[in-house]
Amino acid sequence: MPHTQPPNPSPFNFDQVIDRRHTDSLKYDAAVKRGMPADVRPFWVADMDFPAPPPVLEALRARVEHGIFGYVDLGASYYQAIQNWWRDYFNYSVAADWIVTTPGVVFSLNAALRAFSRPGDAVMLQTPVYYPFFSLISNNQRRQIASELIYEQGNYRIDFDDVEAKIKKHRVKMLVLCSPHNPGGRVWTKPELLRLGEICLKYGVTVLADEIHGDFTTPGHPHFVFAGLAPELERITVTCVSPSKTFNLAGLQCSQAFIAEAGMRAAFQAQVAATGYDEANVMGMVACRAAYEQGRPWLEALLDYLAGNTDYVGEFLARRLPRIKPGRREGTYMLWLDCRELGLSQEELDQRIVEKGNIWLYTGVKFGAGGAGFQRLNLACPRPTLTLAMEGLARAL
Repeated sequence: MPHTQPPNPSPFNFDQVIDRRHTDSLKYDAAVKRGMPADVRPFWVADMDFPAPPPVLEALRARVEHGIFGYVDLGASYYQAIQNWWRDYFNYSVAADWIVTTPGVVFSLNAALRAFSRPGDAVMLQTPVYYPFFSLISNNQRRQIASELIYEQGNYRIDFDDVEAKIKKHRVKMLVLCSPHNPGGRVWTKPELLRLGEICLKYGVTVLADEIHGDFTTPGHPHFVFAGLAPELERITVTCVSPSKTFNLAGLQCSQAFIAEAGMRAAFQAQVAATGYDEANVMGMVACRAAYEQGRPWLEALLDYLAGNTDYVGEFLARRLPRIKPGRREGTYMLWLDCRELGLSQEELDQRIVEKGNIWLYTGVKFGAGGAGFQRLNLACPRPTLTLAMEGLARAL
């Protein structure tokens, strides 16, 4: 049965609405800077409106009470917490010396791009896709090669013939894999990932796997670590991960790159060192360790709550806005809304949502031309907040 109410009972109160204004929040306090009304309700950027898990907050309080925030030496317990999480959650064994700590996944992707390609090299994206990938390529003077995903029955599939043809034609050096897929919410299956891996191996393509949303999957759609599917794939892959999405820790800037092949890892570390980044964030380290050691009950309750939010939006749209079709969310905490049946231009669609609905979604074209006519909605908020979003959408459209 669909979740018509938030799951109950739960030891965590995800219904609690916390005012995030005036906290220097990018999501809530930067609207005017970004051309939006000051009072617009934000559902765009991918952070959650839930406090971090209680064990994380307790660990941070203890560190603050100690009072000294000196340079950090990442100890064995930090690495062990990461290794245990990936072993228990994904059945993937990560050696401690494979783990390179960075301030963020996008930072890791930039370092990897510079380490394993040169200016002018071709880099493939599967579009529409997480928009910082576009600047990742242009800012580093690489050539973007797009393989458009095929949207069918509320979900995307990979056009493998197109991927292979363009890799061959353009001599693609690297492929940036978004797994699970953002913004579409697709969780790639093992056969799909293996077929993609075969193509990359055939043409000597290095894979940068952004797997930051791997913890957010729905029943029946397990996340497979791309590098973990075969030893030969592990040798060509940089896996970029972080607890930041899973436990709402983005502002603490602590992420990891897993690189099994020693030569690749040394090249990556050289690029990281060249940026001047050589000390981890003490609070990020503390939060990461506590989250991976003690955060699983909170995450499991959160996944149930997100399922309820997904069902609520689907039921609302079917009843009030039947021409807007929600995508089939298999992963992430975003919902991809197909608004093409409304017959509006992208500009008119965006304008109505902001001006009449007073809500801020992410316009689909931000993720590439294939996103025209879509909107991305962040579901990771209390149900009362989400209700305001849906009522605003109904007013607008």
